[in-house]
Amino acid sequence: MESRKVSLSANALIGGKWRLVRKIGGGSFGDIYLGQNMLTGDEVAIKLEPVTARHPQLLYESRVYRVLQNSSGVPRVYWFGPDGVSNRYKAMVMDLLGPSLEDLFTFCGRRFSAKTVLTLAEQMLWRIECVHYRGLIHRDIKPDNFLMGIGPHCNRVFIVDFGLAKRFRDHRTKCHIPYRDDKNLTGTARYASINAHAGIEQSRRDDIESLGYVFMYFLRGHLPWQGLKFNQQSPYFLRDETLRYQNSSSSENLLLRV
Repeated sequence: MESRKVSLSANALIGGKWRLVRKIGGGSFGDIYLGQNMLTGDEVAIKLEPVTARHPQLLYESRVYRVLQNSSGVPRVYWFGPDGVSNRYKAMVMDLLGPSLEDLFTFCGRRFSAKTVLTLAEQMLWRIECVHYRGLIHRDIKPDNFLMGIGPHCNRVFIVDFGLAKRFRDHRTKCHIPYRDDKNLTGTARYASINAHAGIEQSRRDDIESLGYVFMYFLRGHLPWQGLKFNQQSPYFLRDETLRYQNSSSSENLLLRV
């Protein structure tokens, strides 16, 4: 696995305008910092990615956010470019948000009430519909990628992390992307659709199916196929076992077990 450790010091000035305060998160892409606008004092989130990253995503993600700007429940991106300090990192400055739904789920004892799930579901469906309306599919629907707002937006759900997003219509012809059945799994295996596990090109339906698995996860505390281990002797073992569980666990049966 490639190393993407970020080592800019606190108080570094990003883009000549935003000051790094402290690290608040991270992942395979790099790190996320709390930042502050030096002119207004407003707090922001600053996502950093090394320019040497073998599979860079931040530039692409910033372009996706640009397509989605002014959409309800999508954070605003204020700036993207080289960090301006060492120029060893790409930086994206965006709205600061609150905890993820996965964080809240853990805080609540890993079980949400049906009322809570329905309340969240309405907003989450609207967010995905908005993404689809702009001609994009998310392809990594999971609780970690839905965050609550802060301040006056503390009751609003936001959708984030568009590094794996893709257009489902050709930008010029507006035709739907063609069917393919030779694709590698994109996204998080736990919430991936049956077609995604089977290697079929994803489309809008797969985002919706993944969202259904998220709802079941919130209601039941786990999914039937959680905990499956990868078999080194059979690279398709995990995929095939997950498909077996998914095909035998219809939405109706899952609901009956809640």
